[in-house]
Amino acid sequence: MKTIASCVDEIIMSSPFLEEGLSRDIINFSALAKDLNHTISQMLRKPVKDGAIMMALRRHQQPLNLDNSVPLKRVFKNLGDITVRSNLSDFTFQNSKSLINSHTQVLEKISANQQIFYAFTRGMFESNIIISTSEKESISKAFKNEVLIGQQDKLSAISIYLPKGNSKIAGLYYQIFKRLAWERITLYEVVSTTNEFTIVVEDLLVDKAFSVIKRLKD
Repeated sequence: MKTIASCVDEIIMSSPFLEEGLSRDIINFSALAKDLNHTISQMLRKPVKDGAIMMALRRHQQPLNLDNSVPLKRVFKNLGDITVRSNLSDFTFQNSKSLINSHTQVLEKISANQQIFYAFTRGMFESNIIISTSEKESISKAFKNEVLIGQQDKLSAISIYLPKGNSKIAGLYYQIFKRLAWERITLYEVVSTTNEFTIVVEDLLVDKAFSVIKRLKD
C-alpha cells in the first residue's frame, strides 16, 4: 500500500535535480511540501497535510554524495586530452540485411584518411552514423538503397580520454551528464568506448559544452 513516505521517495528518485537540491540542503522543506501536496494527494487519492509531507522529506534517505567520492575526484583530475571535432553530420538508418554492406563501402573509402571522423552504432532497430560532413556524398551513395530515418548537419563532437579503470567508478557518467544538464546543454548523440567518451552537440552549443567538460578537472 502506498504511503506518503513512499510517494515522496518515488517523486524524488524520478527527479534528479530535486534529489540534488535536497542533498545540498538548498531546498526549503516547507515550500517543497506545499508544492508536492497536490501530486501526493492524487497519488494516494485522498487529501494529505503539508506537515506529513515535510516529515517524510526530512526522513528521506539521501543517496551517497558521489561529488565527494575520492575515486571519482581522482578520475576527473587525471582526465586526458579533450578533443573537439567540428563539421560533422549525423545519419540514422533503419536496420536491414544489406546495411552492413553499405557500412563496409564507406569504411573502405575513408580508411586511408585518418582526418575523417567516423562513428557507427547499431541498435536493435536502427543504426547511427556520425561522419565528417565532407563525406556526405559518400554516405548518400553507399546507403542509397537504405531507409533514412533522420539526418542532421552542423554538429560538433567533444571527445574525452578517460583514465584506465574508469568503468569501475560509480557515478562517473552521471556527473558529466548532470553538469551538462545544469547548463541546459542538449546532447545530440553520445558515443563511448572503454577509455574514450564522446558527446555530440549542435555547433551553437560546442563552446559552452567544452567549457563544462574542461571544468571537470577543477
